[in-house]
Amino acid sequence: MRALIIDDEEDTREIAKMSLTILGGFEVIDADSGKQGIALAEANKPDVILLDMMMPFMDGPATLEALHENDATRDIPVIFLTAKAMTSEIEKLRRMGAKGVLTKPFDPTTLALQVQEILKNSN
Repeated sequence: MRALIIDDEEDTREIAKMSLTILGGFEVIDADSGKQGIALAEANKPDVILLDMMMPFMDGPATLEALHENDATRDIPVIFLTAKAMTSEIEKLRRMGAKGVLTKPFDPTTLALQVQEILKNSN
């Protein structure tokens, strides 16, 4: 399974990448911005995108909207990574089309399982 991590924080990308690769057997690519993430999603067609909520220039919701407007990326499941885990915010992200929301800081030992569970339950 191929995952794309879009997050402006290098440490978050690296921890998530190691977790998904080592514990989940994922092939992982990463981007440090929404713009770069959209280009990588279009070129690589990942099975899932882990998307940071708050990023400069193009935040998570704007990135999700752009992904949904693009025929090449429209159907890729998106899971948000966010420190803002209020119920109202989670519901808003789901209405926008997110398949799930994981809170930061996430547990690297369970991240791969959480992603697989969200994908399984969203089908």
